[in-house]
Amino acid sequence: MRVCLDARLISGQHGGVEQVAIGLATGLSQLADGNEEYLFLTYADANDWLRPYLSGSCRLLPGPLFAQERQWKENLVRVFPKIYALWNRFGTAFQTINVPKSDGIVEKSGAAVVHFTNQSGFLTDIPSIYQPHDLQHIYFPDFFNKRTRMLREVLYRAFCKQAAAVAVMSYWGKQDLIKHYGLAPDKVIVVPGASVLSANSAPSIDEIRAVQHKYSLPDDFVFYPAQTWAHKNHLGLLQALGILREHHNLTMHVVCSGKQNDFFPSIERQIRTQGLVAHMHFLGFITPLELRCLYRSCRFMVFPSKFEGFGLPIIEAFSEGAPVACSNATCLPEIAGDAALLFDPDDPEEIAETIYRLWMDETLRQELIGRGRKRATWFSWERTAHIFRAHYRRIAGAF
Repeated sequence: MRVCLDARLISGQHGGVEQVAIGLATGLSQLADGNEEYLFLTYADANDWLRPYLSGSCRLLPGPLFAQERQWKENLVRVFPKIYALWNRFGTAFQTINVPKSDGIVEKSGAAVVHFTNQSGFLTDIPSIYQPHDLQHIYFPDFFNKRTRMLREVLYRAFCKQAAAVAVMSYWGKQDLIKHYGLAPDKVIVVPGASVLSANSAPSIDEIRAVQHKYSLPDDFVFYPAQTWAHKNHLGLLQALGILREHHNLTMHVVCSGKQNDFFPSIERQIRTQGLVAHMHFLGFITPLELRCLYRSCRFMVFPSKFEGFGLPIIEAFSEGAPVACSNATCLPEIAGDAALLFDPDDPEEIAETIYRLWMDETLRQELIGRGRKRATWFSWERTAHIFRAHYRRIAGAF
């Protein structure tokens, strides 16, 4: 049986969604006891990011080219930046939203099941699993322009309706889909993710030092890995840092990785306003090796996000031995269990006091490291692959 997994992504642009695709490739490549073949649909000119993780019964299925669309947008932005910004914000809202249809590549491949691993997809007669990672636009509509909100609603509902099963990574996410989209409980399956960092070799002491030198990092710092989306709550973290300075005379260094998107200028303004320029280090998109080095060299990881469908960095931190202080929003308490300190992401004072407690208490940090390593063993991409394979077989009728 052939299964097609939609992995049409551009590396560095999609955060945790990219890690999900890599994790599925890693996990499914380890399954040697079945007769399935897994085809990863990618852009034909942008799939080097996934290739190293494919082996065994997994291979690439090159799809459409991404370069032409990318070049058109880059040229427009470069020549007419203001016009493009206005059109992207207002003009596209008047365009009709058409649900994409299959271009026939997957049908010609002979796939019996299609797994849409991210929020995008297309209409097809092949039985499918659809994996929307969150319904954030319902909770925080102001974080999205009108066009994006419309796209999410139209496409998510169309692909959920089409799918034989809708996959989420937490029980909180399952209840959220049932509540807002009226899906039958037995149609929504919970399949947790895991860290993919172990697919790469563990960093040496010299490699950790090289990363610290490359980015001119201090010896002691707090780490926050996340794109600069508004819901990731960098602003709330900055408010908490101001409270720490005022109440405890403590100004710590914070290292942030992840793509710097359109919201980053708002974060920069807040950093300058609070006089924290020398203490905030934004590295941009980094390699998996560099990410492991930062987890292993930070004092602890902080995760103040207002909304998550899973919270992959928490599992990454657990597996790499970094203590964790994180938000209690959405599914995060479910994922973290008793292995992290939790705080209200809308309460900067609570964030500050939680950070201060973890910064000052070495015994607590060591206790959380032990709990985190134990918690991390609950999550593995091989286990995830086994669960998805069972659903692939069920949906295709191949038992």
